[in-house]
Amino acid sequence: MALGSNTKFYETPNHPYQGERIAEESGLTGRYGLKNKEELWRAQSELRSYRREARKLLGTGETGHYEADEFLSRLQRLGILGETDSLDDVLSLSITDVLERRLQTIVYRKGLANTPDQARQFISHGHITLDGQRAGTPSMKVEVALEDTVAFDANSPISDELHPERAEGQE
Repeated sequence: MALGSNTKFYETPNHPYQGERIAEESGLTGRYGLKNKEELWRAQSELRSYRREARKLLGTGETGHYEADEFLSRLQRLGILGETDSLDDVLSLSITDVLERRLQTIVYRKGLANTPDQARQFISHGHITLDGQRAGTPSMKVEVALEDTVAFDANSPISDELHPERAEGQE
């Protein structure tokens, strides 16, 4: 089924003005170089769906063992959960666990960019590849197995180590 263009993938906060929440959101938006609060709300909705799924699977008991293993392996493949984590650990995840797996954050953490905002720019302008393929979506989730394949595109001018935009001490 095709989704219409009016489908939202996030929920907005229930109350429009709460100073503490706004300050926390602004801090996360700056720390992870998000374009706007909508990206943060989308990640929060994704985290909510993970928790909802975990609660559902915990409630099924032994009958949902196969589904629970599949759900856990998906989160482990994405790096949101560790190898030894269980369904109970899904309920204690925070928003930063989801935001850390974004391509934009990984490019910044690997030292390919000086700031999260610069990492976003490099991705949007097509300077970053993931497993040899040009990646153009800063918000895409990167699997742990593919994390080491994040690099500059060989055809990009930024792949030259002497390029002025390159971060100090990069690979």
